Amino acid sequence: MKHLLLLCLLTASAFAADAPLLQDDFSAPQLDQRRAMRGEWKFADHTATCTQDDELFKKNKDHGPILFYDLAHTNATLRLAFKPDAAVKTVVFTCNGAEGHVFRIVLSAAGASVRAFPTDSQDHKSIALATEKTVKLTPGQWTPLSVTLHGSQATLKLGDFTQTYDHPSFARPKTNFSLGFSFGTLSVKEVAAVK
Repeated sequence: MKHLLLLCLLTASAFAADAPLLQDDFSAPQLDQRRAMRGEWKFADHTATCTQDDELFKKNKDHGPILFYDLAHTNATLRLAFKPDAAVKTVVFTCNGAEGHVFRIVLSAAGASVRAFPTDSQDHKSIALATEKTVKLTPGQWTPLSVTLHGSQATLKLGDFTQTYDHPSFARPKTNFSLGFSFGTLSVKEVAAVK
C-alpha cells in the first residue's frame, strides 16, 4: 500500500510540474494576467487581433500595440503563435524584470535580432547576441514561437528554427512577457507558459 501511495504522489507531482503557469486561448475578453494595450484588441475565435492606430503609435513614442502577460517566473517556457499581415514591419517578444528588459527578439523582413540587457548597464542599453538572417516575418502565415529561459540560457524556437543563446542577465527573475508589433494587423493565439 505504501508503494502505491508513493507512486500516486510521484505521478501527481510530475503532472504538477507540467501544469501551465499561464494559458490564454482568448475565449474571454478579460484575463487577470493579460494587459492588451496601445490599440483596440479584438478577441474572437480563440484569437486576439489588433490593427495599429497611427495616432496612438505617435502618442506612445513610436510603440505599437502590445499584449503584456504578468507572470512572475525565473525559469519557464513561453509559447504563442502569431500571424502578421503584409503591412507589419516588426514583431517584438520581450521578457521583463522588475528593473526593466531582460531578453528580447525583434523580427522583421530582414531577420531576427536577439538581445540581452546586462544588469551592469546604468542606462539599461541592450547588447546584440545574434542576428538570424534566416528567420523572417512571414505575412499571412501562423508562426509558432517558443522561448525557454533556464538560468543563463534562452532557447528560441521560431517555426523550424531553434537556437540557444547564453548571457548571465537571463538568469534574473522576470515579472512579465509581452508581444508587440508595429504597423499593419497582427493576430495572436495559443499563449501559454509552463515551468
